[in-house]
Amino acid sequence: MAIHLRVVAPTYVAVDKEVLKVSGESEETGSFTLLPRHVDYVTALTPGILAYETEAGESFVAINGGILVKAGEEVNVSTAEVVESGELAYLRRAVAESFEQLDEEEQRARNALQKLEADFVRNFMDVDKYGGE
Repeated sequence: MAIHLRVVAPTYVAVDKEVLKVSGESEETGSFTLLPRHVDYVTALTPGILAYETEAGESFVAINGGILVKAGEEVNVSTAEVVESGELAYLRRAVAESFEQLDEEEQRARNALQKLEADFVRNFMDVDKYGGE
């Protein structure tokens, strides 16, 4: 018995094949493994390595977080970025380098948004304070 695994990035399908099991790491439960007869499952994935096993052996892809949905015999993963390689050490470096750079950019964007929000609140308070006179 097998599971159909599909890993989708914004511009392409990285994995689309029958697998025996899927392993990854989620924000809620930590490490997990899904087998064909497991219950349906939905989880947010952390950036890291997604492993899957086929008849030919174990394979890996690096993902930058995402959402995993298991429904029946289908497992669908949607992620912002996926890196494929036969070399596990390369994938670990990709997670460390590429995905951490994205986290830094995201943090800069969040800081800018927080500054805008703080400025808005200050301006709103000034209007409330001086607008009523």
